[in-house]
Amino acid sequence: MNKTIMISAGEASGDAHAARMIDELKELDSDLAFVGMGGKNMRQAGVEILTDISKMAVVGLVEVLLKYRSLKAELVRLQNYIEQTPPALLILVDYQEFNQKLAAFAKQRGVKVLFYIGPQVWAWRPKRIYKMAKIVDHIAVILPFEKKLYENADVAVTFTGHPLTDEVVADKTKQQARTQLKLEDKTTMGLFPGSRSGEIKRVLPILLETAKLLRKEKPDLQFVLPVADTISKENLEPFFDDLKHLAVTTTDEPFYDVIQSCDVILSASGTAILEIGLLEVPMVIVFKIAPLSHYILSKMVSIKYLGLVNIIPNKDVVKEFIQQNAIPADISEEALRLLNDKEYYASMKHELSLIRQQLGGGEGSKNVAKLAYTMMNENKSV
Repeated sequence: MNKTIMISAGEASGDAHAARMIDELKELDSDLAFVGMGGKNMRQAGVEILTDISKMAVVGLVEVLLKYRSLKAELVRLQNYIEQTPPALLILVDYQEFNQKLAAFAKQRGVKVLFYIGPQVWAWRPKRIYKMAKIVDHIAVILPFEKKLYENADVAVTFTGHPLTDEVVADKTKQQARTQLKLEDKTTMGLFPGSRSGEIKRVLPILLETAKLLRKEKPDLQFVLPVADTISKENLEPFFDDLKHLAVTTTDEPFYDVIQSCDVILSASGTAILEIGLLEVPMVIVFKIAPLSHYILSKMVSIKYLGLVNIIPNKDVVKEFIQQNAIPADISEEALRLLNDKEYYASMKHELSLIRQQLGGGEGSKNVAKLAYTMMNENKSV
């Protein structure tokens, strides 16, 4: 019996979600074999990595076009593997455009396809929901309101719960986290530019300019910056002088420890926003991509907010500074308000504490593993 599962995750967050799902799958059947695209978490979980995600980390439509040839080459590599050694199941974890192409290829060749973390059809290009029905056997969604959207389009769907509700659990005080990171025990501001080179290039300069303004107001403020394993020394090199001048501690210590060490965080949008929210650390969202990418996306996106901490409750919990509005003086003003206004700080912390209960009953990784294992062992598609 074929016991090989192919998994495709193109970003750091998907790599982490996939690794936890793999651990749960191994609990169900220790003879399973795993192969695919991922990073260090999937490698540590025992996956044979065909393509490393460090090659795949791009953000924005223009950036994708510039890197199209190398992305296409990796897609062909994975397609060839499916052609030559069909897996029992293909699991795609987010990374939408790339993974949808891989899904269509696999489905045409009779491989069962599970898409984990379905496209955010509620945000943009709603008609994509009908395309998904043709290229996957089942979709596992992680936000409760998504299930009905797929059901209405006759797509087989399961709400598995959000994996982060289990994964993101506070286990340290600020003081313990700072000790772990060898930081002084004093007011700490997180600078979280993201896990992709394009985010470093566009968001980090804004965060550093904001930090300079904050340092003028609060000379004793210390800064910490987590470095994702998808970010190289070369990506940070242009910013070494500013990082040194501001005495920013750059660290590859566990991401959740870095979050827990902070009083306030300035963060690029993405999975990190929800992780920070679940750890109930007040924050400011900063987002900037290539102007042309933003123009195109602004014509396609149909939601008010960018950060899940605002999308899930459908209200303005955390201030978002996007594209031309990502002005250091304004971001600094909001950050100072959080540092100085105890009532405002407590109010945001309370709002963030409510998000966890809106994301399902937990065990998201276990639920999707059970779904995948059921699909593998059925004679026909789910």
